[in-house]
Amino acid sequence: MDESINIIGAGLAGTEAAYQAALRGIPVKLYEMRPQQMTPAHKGSGFAELVCSNSLRAYGMESAVGLLKEEMRLMDSLIIRAALVARVPAGGALAVDRKMFSDYIEAELNANPLVNIVKEQVLTIPDGLTIIAAGPLVSPALSESIAEIVGGEMLYFHDAIAPIVAKDSIDMEKVFFASRYGKGNGDDYINCPLDKEQYQLFYQEILAAELYPLKDFEKQKLFSGCMPIEAMAACGYDTMRFGPLKPVGLEYQGKEPYAVVQLRQDDAGATMFNMVGFQTRLKRGEQERVFHLITGLEMAEFLRYGQMHKNTYINSPLLLNNALQLKQRINLLFAGQITGVEGYVESAACGLAAGINGALLAQGKEPLVFPPLTALGGLLRYITTATGNFQPMNVNFGLLPPLGQKIRDKKQKNLQIAERSIAELISFIAANPQAFNVIS
Repeated sequence: MDESINIIGAGLAGTEAAYQAALRGIPVKLYEMRPQQMTPAHKGSGFAELVCSNSLRAYGMESAVGLLKEEMRLMDSLIIRAALVARVPAGGALAVDRKMFSDYIEAELNANPLVNIVKEQVLTIPDGLTIIAAGPLVSPALSESIAEIVGGEMLYFHDAIAPIVAKDSIDMEKVFFASRYGKGNGDDYINCPLDKEQYQLFYQEILAAELYPLKDFEKQKLFSGCMPIEAMAACGYDTMRFGPLKPVGLEYQGKEPYAVVQLRQDDAGATMFNMVGFQTRLKRGEQERVFHLITGLEMAEFLRYGQMHKNTYINSPLLLNNALQLKQRINLLFAGQITGVEGYVESAACGLAAGINGALLAQGKEPLVFPPLTALGGLLRYITTATGNFQPMNVNFGLLPPLGQKIRDKKQKNLQIAERSIAELISFIAANPQAFNVIS
């Protein structure tokens, strides 16, 4: 009889790992500590809750994350299927109704007879075959247990989440609907235009605003892919205008605005909108004062304030092999952001790989190493072989080998890399029937 798998954490990585293992006929015990033990960022107890942003980022294969999504879809990813079911308009991005997304995933796993869901906090790592997918907000008790096994090789960085405002509190006469370059439906975002004078005032006030302090023992480490808006402002006057407030590709009253704050739909009913790129650790009162300076948001009602939290990850290059097994204990695998992958899609993809490999180990078979020509293989190779100062990483085309020919058009070059990756993955799946001939 095949060995069962313990999976700790029902976030994106853990739910995907559980689904993949069960798909291959392996019994799974899936542990989730919420609502018994909450985290600083989660608001509810739902599976795969999205807390940083409702966007799973770009969907087209000219982007690396779009390629990763397509690879996951080809391997029957539960997360991608749920996202497509719960999709809401967001231009060229894949954004979802977060509750619908979470409910779909939880219902799928609840209905699977091979998945035993245990709503309790895991204080120590079990002895058997186990996947730790506890996420970057791992509980203190489990963090201590992990640290004991990995020899204290625990790292961290600070992350922040963006505010959400009520649509009916936005002054719609001052804003306009549009997607940058007309992508998607062409009108997927609410855009708040700022002229030069308004931007200068906003810039000055955000620099002067009061922040929540970090604890004395914590050294601030910021991940550039989720940098707080006030940290961007501190980098220079134009940093925000070349980042989330960039006006390029947008037109208002016949011309390009000086700066634009975009709001992205956060629920299927289009009643809540997320402030794109506005992760922050400003104090709540300061968020209201400063963000009310934005055109159209003068009377905005904040349904969720931005906040800061500490993300924990392990030193994966020292600790994990390229099948995501702990080198010193091969029946213990890690998945998701705790490995140093950054982003929801990357976390789920990591969970997919760990779920497949966990199932193979449970069957007494050799785990897979995904080919480096694929987005998933390139990402996993980075987290298990990076040298120097290991930092969290989003998937990107720089993780993949070059084409070997010069193509000036970046989009065309990326599409050719993506086509190569998909062809490689299809061949890899065909060459490994022991892993991909699943039980229906």
